[in-house]
Parts: sequence; structure tokens; C-alpha cells
Amino acid sequence: MPHAAVLTHRELVVARPYLEQLQQLVRDIDPGSADVECKHFFSGAAAYTRGHIFASLSPKGLALKLPETRCRELLSEDFAEPLRYFDNSPVKRGYVLFPEHGKLVKKRLEQYFLESKTAAAQGR
Repeated sequence: MPHAAVLTHRELVVARPYLEQLQQLVRDIDPGSADVECKHFFSGAAAYTRGHIFASLSPKGLALKLPETRCRELLSEDFAEPLRYFDNSPVKRGYVLFPEHGKLVKKRLEQYFLESKTAAAQGR
């Protein structure tokens, strides 16, 4: 299992709402999922399956790790963008960011989330 970074009290306070939201998202999309663990991740939270990160939720939005071909498909649509952890940082390959994930149709959000989890569980 990945080691959690040592976070300051302020970072924990800032990250807590994202951790709670991500945990709720997992419960809503994949109820009874015993193979998902959510942890603090910088100023947000991340979801792991079998020790592999597959999703993160932060002030930037919901990021999902997906195969490159799937990322390209989603990036061609208006609601997804490349993930950058900081405004001037390079694009994080293999991830898409949904800044307004709450506006996605629930079925689409579920589909993308479960695709991401499945790919991570298979080590992709």
C-alpha cells in the first residue's frame, strides 16, 4: 500500500472535505466495494485499488487515471481537460480532469469512475 505523505494540520483541514466527498462518491458508485481505500492526497484525496491510485479529488476537480486512448477520447469532449497539478506544470499523462464533475450525467460519471478503477486494478 502506498505510504501517505506527512501532512500539516492545515493541509489536513483543507483536504478533509475532499476526502469525505470522495468516500461518498465511492459509496454511491461502487457500494460495498471493499477493494477501494481513500486517503488524504496533498490538498485533496485519492482513491486506491489494490495499491494503485485511480482517482483524486481536489480543488481542481475529479481526476481519473485511464488508458491514454481513453484519455484522448474524453479530452476531445468539452467537459474534460488535461490534468495539471499546478497552473504552469506539465500535463499529467494518463489522467483526465473533470473540473465540474457534479454536472456530469450520473451514468457517465459511474462509467468513467469504474473504467478507471478497473484499469488500475489490472495494473494499467
